[in-house]
Amino acid sequence: MPIRMLPDTLVNRIAAGEVIERPAAAVKELVENAIDAGATRIDVVVRDGGKSLITITDDGCGMGPDELALAVERHATSKLPSDDLLDIRSLGFRGEALPSIGAVSRLTLTSRPRGADSAWALTVDAGLKGAPQPAALAQGTRVEVRDLFAAVPARLKFLKAARTEFDHIGDCIERLAMAHPGVAFTLDGDNRSTLRLSAAQGDLLDARLTRLGALMGRDFQDNAVPVQAAREGVTLAGWIGLPTLHRPTARHQHLFVNGRPVRDKLMVGAVRAAYADFLPRDRHPMLALFLDLDPQEVDVNVHPAKAEVRFRDQGLVRGLIVGALKHALAEAGHRASTTVGLATLGALRPENSEVDVDGAILSPSPLPYRSPGHQPAQSWGGSYGSVVPRGLADRATAFQAPHQAPLPPLQGRLAGWQAAPAARAPDYSAQAAAAAPPLDSHPLGAARAQVHNTYIVAQTTEGIVIVDQHAAHERLVYERMKTALLEGGVKRQALLIPELVELDEPSANRLLGRAAELAELGLAVEGFGPGCVLVREVPALLGQSDVKSLVRDLAEELAELGDALSLKERLEHVCGTMACHGSVRAGRSLSVEEMNALLRQMEATPHSGQCNHGRPTYVELKLSDIERLFGRR
Repeated sequence: MPIRMLPDTLVNRIAAGEVIERPAAAVKELVENAIDAGATRIDVVVRDGGKSLITITDDGCGMGPDELALAVERHATSKLPSDDLLDIRSLGFRGEALPSIGAVSRLTLTSRPRGADSAWALTVDAGLKGAPQPAALAQGTRVEVRDLFAAVPARLKFLKAARTEFDHIGDCIERLAMAHPGVAFTLDGDNRSTLRLSAAQGDLLDARLTRLGALMGRDFQDNAVPVQAAREGVTLAGWIGLPTLHRPTARHQHLFVNGRPVRDKLMVGAVRAAYADFLPRDRHPMLALFLDLDPQEVDVNVHPAKAEVRFRDQGLVRGLIVGALKHALAEAGHRASTTVGLATLGALRPENSEVDVDGAILSPSPLPYRSPGHQPAQSWGGSYGSVVPRGLADRATAFQAPHQAPLPPLQGRLAGWQAAPAARAPDYSAQAAAAAPPLDSHPLGAARAQVHNTYIVAQTTEGIVIVDQHAAHERLVYERMKTALLEGGVKRQALLIPELVELDEPSANRLLGRAAELAELGLAVEGFGPGCVLVREVPALLGQSDVKSLVRDLAEELAELGDALSLKERLEHVCGTMACHGSVRAGRSLSVEEMNALLRQMEATPHSGQCNHGRPTYVELKLSDIERLFGRR
């Protein structure tokens, strides 16, 4: 076939296929135009998932009739001050999106500049441009897109259901709203309002948190820590969730470069590296990060939709993100997310009870406490008038059935009652109480009991704290090992009798091949025949640990890590395995002094709010929530 020039209408449709792949892409381009025009309010109306109608109205600077005619021409823009494509200081090119959309739909532009006495409208129908006509509109611009992809019916077959397309539009607007908290947004779809965001007030950091709380939920707003850092002209700001507030997917990770939402692999990898010590690999933190740098240092034209970027100095950006996030998490100290306590309160509510908006129990189960063959007993709770929850009453009835008689009343029996040793409250003498610091001086309070030889119950001035002793001590040992390694090596403890560990031959060879690196971590191993490893020294921090289990677990870790990276580069895996074996085990009875010592160490150790696997180490229950749980509020 001979070479020929394609007609302009077909060229525009090809360009539209690169930029406008679905209705959400059209909305993104048009909303970015409104933001670049200085709008403080943007209203979006969508019908049939954007396929039949998209209307976007803003109060920006507006355009006159001559500018309207130029705006729908290809390669016309007001957003490029010079001919340097690397000096892009706006979100997009008005002259690129509008002709592309007009080539595959019926596009109507109505605009009125600031100070003008009238508005003008222009229509583009499947690539055919009309002339500007007088119209009625207040200051700003309204863009109306009808019958998207009507000129290319084949594209309509690849679109999803209207609900799915509308969800994509909502996600797009939410990301842009996060980046621009000073702009008010509304979104209406199919005669229902789904998004109402007023312009956030205050300084930029606080305004962003307010906007993020409205979009990502109150849990994130209550459990986010600020991030602010700068290095060599690159600034990073935003809010990141505590490690105990995590999700199974990365959907709640929002990254922005110069106000533009992006999905950049470099930034995602830096976030994963910063949280590597705190989360398992199948969990993801919640965060929103805003990176700002000179436009000359980043290329935003790598992807047609500008979803990916390329940094000139990738090492600088990655190092800034990792360092800033680790510093922010260290500043959070032993904090754990409040969602852990709220989930605990939800689990503590009596079965089959209704709860009001404040969390108070309204109607416990109507089943009263019964004894076999007897009249219903009085309800529990005194003036509160509650009755025994159904599950508890059923279990009590089943327990009493074999005895053929009701249990004697509690009165008169409490005087001789003694708690189990592990749950008995400590006996504080007057001298000990006077010497002890006040409870409000310790965030994690004072230990009062140990339950099931696993959980420490502590009292604070604002409520109670329940600590998982193994998870908490595991984090403490892990942090000590990292600190010791950075200071020149982990101290080693020689075994009185060397431990002989039998392994399969490949595992033994794998361990012996890393013997020098393991020695820096405090573990001295040497070969003792085929498939055998002799352990002579262990890290002193581990104390009395099961050496054989430790070595076998390390062998499995090395098999998973492979030979590509050194142990120092995979420090979180190796030290985490060692810390788990050297921690206070569940089922070990602790004295009051040991429990309090553990609490004080947690308060002084960063990241002690979660163990190495991302699980919380303690649960805090506020006194006000407990009182509401029992109907005292």
